[in-house]
Amino acid sequence: MEIFGMSLVQMYLVVLIISGLATVLYVLFSDLAEGIGEGTPLLDPAVLLPFITFVSASGYVLELTTSWHSGLIISIALIIAVILDFLLYFFVLLPLRSAEVSLAYTDESLVGQVGKVIVPVPKDGFGEIVIESVNGIISKRAAGYENEPIEYDKEVLIMEVRDGTFIVKEYEPFRFK
Repeated sequence: MEIFGMSLVQMYLVVLIISGLATVLYVLFSDLAEGIGEGTPLLDPAVLLPFITFVSASGYVLELTTSWHSGLIISIALIIAVILDFLLYFFVLLPLRSAEVSLAYTDESLVGQVGKVIVPVPKDGFGEIVIESVNGIISKRAAGYENEPIEYDKEVLIMEVRDGTFIVKEYEPFRFK
């Protein structure tokens, strides 16, 4: 069977190469096409291009490895593509779209976290604490809550932030007996 003067195997291969290149280009320049397919996931290039790639790849492999009728091969290729595209959409694309990871933080967002004293906090003075977060280790100036001194290597709870200074209190974790 021939389409546009090419055998079916050649047609699958040409579509596979073109859709594969289009997918790579879409990945590189997807910010330019942002918003396309927002309303209908079926028109989203991130769903449509892999579908075409899956159909052509499955059809190409089946045409080369089996002696089945071309109608059966395209039907099986479409079923395979629908399944793989469904899995791609629901297990990769949807979780990626809903993930909001940011490395930005504000001092106020650190209130309530536990840190560790690396420079002792004297009475009526300043020391330094470190807070471990997803951003890495953050070092901040600290003063004692109610001006109490806090020794080196003690865990502290961040109570509030005043003018860039973290007001901390020695942390006493609740332990069940």
